Amino acid sequence: MKSEIISALVESGVFAVIRADSIEKATKLAKACADGGIKGLEITFTVPGADKVIENLIANQGQNNYIVGAGTVLDKTTARIAIMKGAKFIVSPSFNKDVAKMCNLYQIPYIAGCYTITEIITAMEYGVEICKIFPGSVASPKYIKAVHGPLPQANLMPTGGVSVENADEWIKSGAIAIGAGSALTKPALKNDYVGVTKLAKEFIAKVQQARKEI
Repeated sequence: MKSEIISALVESGVFAVIRADSIEKATKLAKACADGGIKGLEITFTVPGADKVIENLIANQGQNNYIVGAGTVLDKTTARIAIMKGAKFIVSPSFNKDVAKMCNLYQIPYIAGCYTITEIITAMEYGVEICKIFPGSVASPKYIKAVHGPLPQANLMPTGGVSVENADEWIKSGAIAIGAGSALTKPALKNDYVGVTKLAKEFIAKVQQARKEI
């Protein structure tokens, strides 16, 4: 189950980082991303009622094959709440040992935020299979390549600073997937959810093309 979720998320190649100021907006935003072909929907716990958004998306999933997860998970209590609501993966801006143990207990993928080699190694020792390089705006595609020198086995996913324009650079540098936040969801600020879907399609296309060119 855990390996199947990871495989499906990585195959899609793009995680949508969902931030909004209400349950309704977050739900609408997530669905707009899914309509554009993005499979991994990361509902951040900065969203008021994030647990309800997760629950609603899963309850109304129907034939849609998106995978709902929780983001900005800072402690094991939040991780368990998200898992109990049906989250299929957990994302944190940093690495937390207690969250890692909670996710291992329920066999849920834990994508931990890391930046240094030490943080990446520590996370991997606790079973983290994908390390989120955050903030990506501070790192660069060259950083991914540099980390893979001593750690070729590390699965790295940049988030923050990732755009349609540079998505291919991250993939060609060795990123296993990318996390897209404001660069993907910005049109929603003007209630343009069709624009979000359009950007989602562009992100997916850019990642798929980059993988073909590797």
